[in-house]
Parts: sequence; structure tokens; C-alpha cells
Amino acid sequence: MSAKPLLAHAPWLTAGGTARVLELLGADGEEARVVGGAVRNALLGLKPGDIDIATTALPEEVMRRAKAAGIKGVPTGIDHGTVTLVIDGHPYEITTLREDTETFGRKAKVAFGRDWVKDAERRDFTMNGLSVDADGVVYDYVGGIADAKARRVRFIGDPDQRIAEDYLRILRFFRIHAAFGAGEPDRAGYLACIRGRAGLASLSAERVRMEMLKLLVAGGAAAAVKAMAEGGLLQALIGGVVYTGPLATMIAIERELGLPASSTRRLAALAVAVTEDAKRVAVRLRLSNAEAKALDSMGHRWWRFATKDEANARRLLYRLGPERYHDRVLLGWARDGGDVTSMRWHALAELPQRWTAPKFPLKAADFIARGLAEGPALGHVLTLAEDAWLAADFPLEEAALAAIADQAAARISRDGKS
Repeated sequence: MSAKPLLAHAPWLTAGGTARVLELLGADGEEARVVGGAVRNALLGLKPGDIDIATTALPEEVMRRAKAAGIKGVPTGIDHGTVTLVIDGHPYEITTLREDTETFGRKAKVAFGRDWVKDAERRDFTMNGLSVDADGVVYDYVGGIADAKARRVRFIGDPDQRIAEDYLRILRFFRIHAAFGAGEPDRAGYLACIRGRAGLASLSAERVRMEMLKLLVAGGAAAAVKAMAEGGLLQALIGGVVYTGPLATMIAIERELGLPASSTRRLAALAVAVTEDAKRVAVRLRLSNAEAKALDSMGHRWWRFATKDEANARRLLYRLGPERYHDRVLLGWARDGGDVTSMRWHALAELPQRWTAPKFPLKAADFIARGLAEGPALGHVLTLAEDAWLAADFPLEEAALAAIADQAAARISRDGKS
């Protein structure tokens, strides 16, 4: 076990709310430490992210001490030992040390305890089994420091057993590797994930969605997703063909353009070739309405960009708006063969930065003045006129607009329909 003050000078640990919680729960015969991802991140030189704290104090004692100190305590999961303390508007999740008495997925029965070793051994990966006290002393009962420094994501104990306890750990294995690992996934863990892949079907769509979207924006997403596909792990999640090549290209395009990682764009590159794919994936992963609409838009005739010139692209930008246009262009680009330096694709992708679509200048009043009555015909003539205006490349001169309005009104007046 390692017990060295490796993080003695970490400001997030020695000041502010974290220090206050550790002091509050580490007195009078109790002990408290920061555990899990924050410790791992700090050892890797990354921002700590969410700060979770474990303590020997029972949940009721945590609530009592918080109340006495004037700190808001919320019993978010008190039956399972979890209390949330809110300090200066920032939540800190506090969990009493636990050990499993029975394990069957997320509904494992636990008993509260005071044994830090057993608490560490019930966690998923060695680099997540670390803890640090208020003095910056890091405690390592599972080989997590060495694995973190080697960027090696390794299950604690027997991988098959840990996966059987909760099949979401299969996705977490690849997600944590994509975010913090290096090289090939740990062989023992990878093979255990393949052996346990049937268990993915037992997971709720909400939990799968959360892990998949986090995985897709991790730094090593392309390699991790490819390893999942090669291990037969994506079929049960996506329910259709997966395209790891376009995913890798989409990631390269985002980096080429200096764009932030988009989980929705990357999901489309991985799993959406047509709108039917978008609908299936939205249901399988129970995506939000906004995510489902974005996927559906990207999947709609993205291949037409392969032959579009800028005039046609401007018309599509007008119809879709900048965000939808941009995402659909990027999906077309990602599926076009992988040349991220293509000047033509760069020009199409950057069109919204160079050109702003004007508003359609003709109004209902323009057609009422030409003798059309209010009603369905008025809406139809506006549509006809707008189509003609787009085909003419957005003219704004009065003479051109008058000609478009006259032609549309004459057409409606002549036969009442298009």
C-alpha cells in the first residue's frame, strides 16, 4: 500500500469546501478522504472534476454534523450511505464506507463499515480505487498509482466477477480507457468484457446512453469504439451496422476545424446512414428530443453534399439554419472517404461563417395587393415565390422581386394550384 503525501500542495484539497468537509467528518474518531476519479485526475495532472468523499461516519452522523456546522445536508441516498452536502452552492457527495454482502448488479446489498481496504476493493478499476486525506496522503490498496501512471485501466480483482456485479462496467471499461488509458485495452479486462457481452441487454437505455455519449467525446474514442466493435460489443447497443471509419474521420474533422467534440455528431458518424437508423438509435439509447432531431436531420440525404456546389449549399443553409446545415455537412464529409484536408469540404463547412442567409423579403401583403384573397392559396403562393427566390440565388432588387411575385400570383390565379 502507498501512503505518501503525493498531493500535499493541491489547492482543491487543502482549501475551500473540500477542506471544510474533510475537517468536519475527520474529527472525533471518524475519518474522511476524497476517493475515486478526483484522486486519479490529480495524479494525472488533470482537473479533479467531481469531488466525492468517503467517510467512516454513518449517514445520520454526517447529517448531524452538517446541521451543527450550518451546512445544508440532503439525504440523496441515505439508505445506501450517501448524503450530499452543499457548501457555497457546490454539492459534495459523501458516502459512508461500505462492503458488499450480496452482489447482483446495481441492487447489491451493502453493509456500512470502517475498513478502507474493503471499500477500495469493491470499486471498479484500480485507478478509481485510490483515496487521499486532508494532508495529501494517497492510499493505494489495489495498485492504482502504478496503473494510473502507466495509463492502464484494470479491473480490481477478477474481471468476470466485477462485470457480473454490474454489466455497465463493460461500457465503463472502454469509456475510462478512452479518457485516461493509453495503448491497447488491458487484455484480461477486454476478454472479460467480450465474455460478458450478453449482459449488456439487461441494462437500461438511460444508463447505456449516459456512458456511450461520454465515451464518444473522450480523447481515445476512435480506438476504444473500434475495439468494442471488433469484440462484438456494439450490436446489442446500437442494433444495426456500425461505421468505425467515419467515426474516426468525424473526430479528425472536428480537430481539423478546431471544433469541440460533439457526442451527437460522433454518434451519427458511428451509427446513422439513413434517417431510419437515426430513429432506431434514438429509441435504443432513449435519446433526448433534441438529440433525436439532430440525428434525424444529419441522416437526411447527407450524401447530396458530395456533388453540391456553393449555390446549392447556400439554399440548404437557408432551409436548415447554420447548426443543422453544419452537422449535416460534417456527416457527409466524414462519409466521403476521409480526406480532412479537402478544400471543397472546408469551404462547405465554413459557409455559415462566410455567408448569412437573408430573410425572404416577400410578404402576404405583396400578394393581396395583386388580388389574392386570404386563405390556403395565399400560403401556397408564398411557398412558390420562396422556391423561385431561392432558385434565383436570393435576389433583393425590387424588379427581380416584383417579377417573382407576379409569376407566382399569375400561376395561382391561372389554375389555383402548383
